[in-house]
Amino acid sequence: MNKSIVYLIMSIAALVPFTNVQAADVEVKWTNPDKYSDIEAGEEHRKHFKERTFKSFEKHFAKLAETLPENQKLVFDITNVDLAGDVNHGGMKRIRVVKNIFFPRIEFSYQLLNADNSVVKSEDVSLKDMGFLMHNGLKYRSQSFGYEKEMLDDWFKDTFIK
Repeated sequence: MNKSIVYLIMSIAALVPFTNVQAADVEVKWTNPDKYSDIEAGEEHRKHFKERTFKSFEKHFAKLAETLPENQKLVFDITNVDLAGDVNHGGMKRIRVVKNIFFPRIEFSYQLLNADNSVVKSEDVSLKDMGFLMHNGLKYRSQSFGYEKEMLDDWFKDTFIK
């Protein structure tokens, strides 16, 4: 029976192609984050919320860059963030209230660089999604910053995957 299992595993391994997924490098700079329009926490400690927010966006940028060639580098300089919703300061609790008038916005510049650091593409970008609550089937519904991630996905697709 042990030989059967070994042969089965070897057969499956032979059928699965070995692909080494390579992606462009990503660098994210957060310029003057204390002056961003809205990166406020609800009940969470402000410093921890900001760190968690930045890490979440950085992971998302890296995920987007997986579709770019490995010899390229995508450099972001984030200059403003306004998260979907607004923090309500009423009473003892601080909560983020999401309404259509508090739409997500993000401003940044980016450069797509080749291996020799020559600029392939660069631009100053100002994104906003005023209809963010009207989208059907939000891809990141169960994740933090889902509205912002959806907006970034749309921008990335329009910019790099035409």
